[in-house]
Amino acid sequence: MAQMFEATPANDLPHVPNYNVCPTVQIHTVTSAEGERRLRPMRWGFLPHWYKTTSGGPLLINARAETIAEKPAFRAAARERRCLIVATGFYEWTVTPDKVRLPWYITRADGTPMAFAGVWQEWERDGEAHTSCAVVTTGANAQMSQIHHRMPVILDPADWPLWLGEAGKGAATLMQAAPEGAVRFHRVSRAVNSNRASGPELIEPLIDDED
Repeated sequence: MAQMFEATPANDLPHVPNYNVCPTVQIHTVTSAEGERRLRPMRWGFLPHWYKTTSGGPLLINARAETIAEKPAFRAAARERRCLIVATGFYEWTVTPDKVRLPWYITRADGTPMAFAGVWQEWERDGEAHTSCAVVTTGANAQMSQIHHRMPVILDPADWPLWLGEAGKGAATLMQAAPEGAVRFHRVSRAVNSNRASGPELIEPLIDDED
């Protein structure tokens, strides 16, 4: 990843692979400042500066592209603190008429790692400090809308410099759904619904109707 993003890796990056990344854990991100990119860990779950504790308000794992520039929690970060959030893929769920949540695993169609648009924030209170982040989301394209009405903003390598602030202004133009056909997905076992589940079997295609 350090080579892919031309970034200097931190010494405390989270262990990989992690097949069941849950909110509040440390994840891999890329930031850029003073001409240097850094591959660094951040808490997934954005902490606005006014939160008195890490649970002092809603858990902000996503930031809506449509309102990010106006929301008090995100507007400064959208201008000044943008990052890439790195993943091989992500899960989304459909819900059956009897309220059963069925997970899907989504990856890039070309098999390369994903770089989600993200925003980040330093937070410190009473001696506790975190660098936290949220994934920027937008309305789903037609393909993705078969599963869910929203999706992460997925950035191509050519767009990384603009999102990271290395190529001037105009990052807002990147906050849109990926082109049709950019992702692929398959059903996976409901085992991933538990935050205690782990292992590569979580992303294996479900070969029948049994979970």
